[in-house]
Amino acid sequence: MITNKENTNKENLIMELNKIIDIRSDTVTKPTDDMRQVIANAIVGDDVWGDDPTVNELQNMLCELSGKEAALFVPSGTMSNQIAIASATNSGDEIICESQAHIVRYEAGAPGFISRVNTKQISTTDGRLDLNAIIEEIRPLNLHYPLTKMICLENTHNYLGGRILPLDYIKEVESIAKEHKIHLHCDGARLWNASAATGISIKDYSEPFDSVSLCLSKGLGAPIGSVLVGSNEFISKAKRFRKILGGGMRQVGIIASAGIYAIKEHFKLLPVDHNNAKIFAQILSKSNQIEIDLNKVETNIVFFSYPIKLDQEKLINTLKQKNILIGAAGKNSLRAVFHLQVNEEEAIFAGNQIVETIKELMN
Repeated sequence: MITNKENTNKENLIMELNKIIDIRSDTVTKPTDDMRQVIANAIVGDDVWGDDPTVNELQNMLCELSGKEAALFVPSGTMSNQIAIASATNSGDEIICESQAHIVRYEAGAPGFISRVNTKQISTTDGRLDLNAIIEEIRPLNLHYPLTKMICLENTHNYLGGRILPLDYIKEVESIAKEHKIHLHCDGARLWNASAATGISIKDYSEPFDSVSLCLSKGLGAPIGSVLVGSNEFISKAKRFRKILGGGMRQVGIIASAGIYAIKEHFKLLPVDHNNAKIFAQILSKSNQIEIDLNKVETNIVFFSYPIKLDQEKLINTLKQKNILIGAAGKNSLRAVFHLQVNEEEAIFAGNQIVETIKELMN
């Protein structure tokens, strides 16, 4: 058991080392020394020709992990999602998604810009679209209406706090999609976290979906890349859209090697991030000036609110002066995301500093 004195000593050491604790996102991770060595030794070829053996190894690995027939390595999660939308729809069609989904909130209007589709958005508190609402939003065949061609779920759901979609729920949505012959896509940027938290395999989580986007550059800690998985027919079409969007890459095994290493070595470390997030959240919950729901801290993301009269820019800048980088998540709320380069002592330090800083600024 760690005593208060030991905590104080460790926090003093963190301050002395002047280390920056960056909890803005799990995208800020940097390649580890071992990963850099793997990158340096990667065997490469021209991936557009299908000749890069390391990319092929990564794609085969994802096929095996997801249980899907084919996989396609792309530069980013946004591109992966947008390729999926383009491959499953035609101009003027409509997709159903959550109102705060990544494809709506953080992909720069890409569904309308690239695929020229509408998004029918359903609001939730945990990422689970109401089943009756989904059915109601599926358009009947009528020349006045767009065609509903895709349902997109996000697991875990980023903006709603890293919430996990239960597998039983996903299978219920699958039944609706199959009945109406609608493509079911998963934005699984952090599906690794859902799997690590529940013990449910990536394969079992992927099975109900027609396509899944899996990101390598968030909690897994690779510098670049996502992989889109699906049927052979779907990925064949997706490969063309990757080329159209400028995602066809050449000797990219250098980067793919980092993804392989991340899956093998970092996937198993994700529970540590989840535990650090919970420790951090528990510290915040002890402050009467911070509002946080501990039941919503399911993986590595923590959202919390503070008194609305407190200036957000001043709070973020004050924390920055204390070597803590954190991001805004609304008018009076912040988001902290834990990853492999933030350890338990640093999570404790960050939590205590945030509590103290808010108290100082409120006085």
